Amino acid sequence: MDFTLAGLRVLREVAERGTFTAAAEAVGCTQSAVSRQIATLEQVTGVRLFDRHPGGVRLTTAGHALLRHAVTALDALDAADRELRGTQDDTSRVRLGFFPTAGAVIVARALATLRQERPRIQVTTREGTTPSLVRALRTGTLDVALLSSRPPHRSPDTDDPPLRVEPLLDDRLVLAVPADGRFAGRTSVTAEFVADETWIASPTGIDEPLLGVWPGLPGRPRVHHTTRDWMTKLHLVAAGAGITTVPSTLLSVIPPRVRLVTIDDVPDERRRVSLVRLPGQTTASTDAVVRALRQQAADLAE
Repeated sequence: MDFTLAGLRVLREVAERGTFTAAAEAVGCTQSAVSRQIATLEQVTGVRLFDRHPGGVRLTTAGHALLRHAVTALDALDAADRELRGTQDDTSRVRLGFFPTAGAVIVARALATLRQERPRIQVTTREGTTPSLVRALRTGTLDVALLSSRPPHRSPDTDDPPLRVEPLLDDRLVLAVPADGRFAGRTSVTAEFVADETWIASPTGIDEPLLGVWPGLPGRPRVHHTTRDWMTKLHLVAAGAGITTVPSTLLSVIPPRVRLVTIDDVPDERRRVSLVRLPGQTTASTDAVVRALRQQAADLAE
């Protein structure tokens, strides 16, 4: 089979991004050019590499097999390029992905510790949804990821080989509300009390569930503000623009004029923070980053 490097790189981008359009934006070409590259690969291999569906594409079993070898080949060629150019060895680099609310506390504190104790480690980070981060792990563009899950905490995907999922922290969902007005002095509220409130939420998408509205409350929530940035949500709360949900671990970064309250007549909403990576050997730098994340999670759990 006669593969081209361009074809293998496009394969990896499509597998990671989940759509031909997003892959085209990532590599700086047209969507039709990406489609042609994938069509050529499918012609060369004689198998279908992606299943098409309304929200994008997913790798077939054959596509997963080819991707594993493509990642190995592309990483080896990148290593050869660095060696021939005499650039620094890449073993000190760690690529970390995380779900949105993990960045403000767990990730930031872990990076601060690493800068003091292991300054030679180069950590790059990426925020994303669970599906996008899992795809990045599978395609080899992330080394480790922090993911959030709801009970019953199933594996984030069913592909082989199974991902290594290490639970770090169980957290409780709470409401971020303005400190004054009708919430002044309250530590808890009822579902009826917040039924007519204005909500601040994340925009929804194919792999982005509605975040910011309490799950399961009766009626249709009035979402007046949408933003992916959690600190923006909290400052909108401080401005009296609405209320939103946050994990209780964000307590230390809550801005002034915002308080955290619970809903006392509905079941608790629990979230688990897990450290996820592919099986197999890791570098000493990756292990150091993992230890720093474990320590921050342990400190928050106390």
